[in-house]
Amino acid sequence: MSVQVAAALTGHDDAVGTHADAVLVDVRESWEWQAGHPPGAVHLPMSALAAGAGLPADAQARPLVLICRTGNRSLQAVTLLAALGAEAVDVIGGMEEWAGAGLPLVNDRGGSGGVA
Repeated sequence: MSVQVAAALTGHDDAVGTHADAVLVDVRESWEWQAGHPPGAVHLPMSALAAGAGLPADAQARPLVLICRTGNRSLQAVTLLAALGAEAVDVIGGMEEWAGAGLPLVNDRGGSGGVA
């Protein structure tokens, strides 16, 4: 899905009355997450997911929108989670598209973030 649709589904688009049903799951590694991630996103590194880590509690039983830097890892994560019965889609273009669209990013200290 596009970053615009992902932002709308996860409540990141600033639309009045937007209700976020889906949770944004960032599957990048910790150093990438620390540099910048969408506020309120759930962090689940692809390496942890591939090793059998489960979904964090706040992402369970909800539609999942998965994002990484360019869209490759998130597409792999969609396949892994779909095999477990999760409803998941990936963001085409990943964080590079997210940042390019001017959508919000924070770093691990709550300041303005960037894409690593």
